Amino acid sequence: MELSSYRSAFLKRKSMLEDRLIEITEQPLVSILELKKALSALIKLGKGPLAHQLLLKSYGSRLQKSIELFLPSCSVYPKTFPATLSRLVFSIISVTTKESGFIFDDNPVYNNRVVQWVEWEIEYFVRLVKENAPSSEKLFALGTASNCVQASLTYSSMLESQGLKLSKLLSVLLRPYIEEVLELNFRWARRAALDVTEIDESSLLSPRSMSPLSAFTTLSDSVLVDSGMKFMDIIEDILAQLTPMAVLHFGANVLTRISQLFDKYMDMLIKSLPGPSDDDNLTELKEVRHFRAETDSEQLALLGFAFTILDELLPLAVIKVWSLTNESKELESENIVPNASITAELKEWKRSLQHSFDKLRDHFCRQYVLTFIYSRQGKTRLNALIYLSGEGADLYWDSDPLLSLPFQALFSKLQQLATVAGDVLLGKEKIQKILLARLTETVVMWLSEEQEFWDVFEDESVPLKPLGLQQLILDMHFTVEIARFAGYPSRHVHQIASAIIARAIRTFSARGIDPQSALPEDEWFVETARTAINELLLGTSGSDTSEIDEDHVIIHDEMVSDSDETASSLSSIESFKSFASANMGELDSPVYFTDPEG
Repeated sequence: MELSSYRSAFLKRKSMLEDRLIEITEQPLVSILELKKALSALIKLGKGPLAHQLLLKSYGSRLQKSIELFLPSCSVYPKTFPATLSRLVFSIISVTTKESGFIFDDNPVYNNRVVQWVEWEIEYFVRLVKENAPSSEKLFALGTASNCVQASLTYSSMLESQGLKLSKLLSVLLRPYIEEVLELNFRWARRAALDVTEIDESSLLSPRSMSPLSAFTTLSDSVLVDSGMKFMDIIEDILAQLTPMAVLHFGANVLTRISQLFDKYMDMLIKSLPGPSDDDNLTELKEVRHFRAETDSEQLALLGFAFTILDELLPLAVIKVWSLTNESKELESENIVPNASITAELKEWKRSLQHSFDKLRDHFCRQYVLTFIYSRQGKTRLNALIYLSGEGADLYWDSDPLLSLPFQALFSKLQQLATVAGDVLLGKEKIQKILLARLTETVVMWLSEEQEFWDVFEDESVPLKPLGLQQLILDMHFTVEIARFAGYPSRHVHQIASAIIARAIRTFSARGIDPQSALPEDEWFVETARTAINELLLGTSGSDTSEIDEDHVIIHDEMVSDSDETASSLSSIESFKSFASANMGELDSPVYFTDPEG
């Protein structure tokens, strides 16, 4: 009986002691030393799980009070408050983790509870950042988000030595927030960059005289140049908000959105070039264009302007920010090689930018070539009929074999354009060669894909002659030699021309013309094409060159006139240097450059 009474009294006193110890741990102003003594006492009383729970509760309460004191200042420092909040949260997490290990001897059960508590606190931290961050559509909201990523991931990496791997969890929790900010920021950027009606010169941060875009003031007005400077200023403002950690974890997302914005900008520039509907009478259906590039000079300036953004300004702006990520010492603890992932991201991004620019380039080339091929009345300058005419039996035995007139005119047209490009795109030989190569490709691509052209040869009622096959093959060799002579030999041009020749041989063979007996060796075509270029440059072709221009081509001995504009003949060409400063000697000793498509 006495033993039972003694036990009951003991348990009562023990319970009272436990309650007192719990009360001590829950005191708002309890010191760390008193807290640790109370927890140690609870452990001695066999209340380890309760003691650990009280440890987490106490430090969680301390964190909550610190946050409550800090939150009113968030609106005062909207961009930097996540860094301060991160320091509060992660410093408490660090202390709690250390104390847990010290007091409870790194017991795995207690460690798991610490991890659960830490994850809950991090979720709460991210929720607080979202709730107190500035409106996501504001530009500096991206700076706030980037600072949050930078601070929180930096602090979390410091906790790795304590066995806490939090970077992945943080990235997952932060991603929806960052993506929302990026989406709204780039939505604003898209509206601002593409609205050329609201260009405030005071907002153009780069002095006009120092911008590479200022070289393209040959356009009729400065709207386009101003729009390009505004576009780059917007991109640079966005990039300036990013921190190394934000680039490492969300850089691919940023690059994707920059390429999407650039693609929209290229679409806008395409609308400023002549298009298929320019000759339509339904003007009310046409889109409003804030600037137009009408002349060759204006169109080339526009292309050079876009290429400068693609090739110089955008890479420079992005690499400046991305290189800081590579150099950041804070990334060393991430166990990641930033250079590897960043290099892959940048390569993919540049390919995407190039694809967008290619749309603009191809639109220009397609419209330019179609304008050359078709008259304004819909009559064709370059068609199959030119390979059905003529009384000669064989070009090979002709003392002065000629190219067909459209291809002589093409040579003249490309030469004139190259001369203009040399002035407008001075110092930008790369884009000059890219454009001239693509123009040449576009001509042979049209011939390859235009079924109406081939239908004429396949029509049984239309007589074919060996001379027509020879002329077509000579013209194809000539086109390849134009590209080689101009310094932009393209495998694509050669492949398409070879495919056209093969198809022509098959088509004429099916109509009873034996290519073995009708065609001279390939070397003859090559030498004849080179000789033709020499003669055209010298203006000594056996044809009446005054009849060869972009608006007047003889077909079936009839003059088809599409315009009353002044003729521009081959004999009027003043310089032999219009094709990328090529000279006559290069015909005999060609120098093959890298394929622009390669």
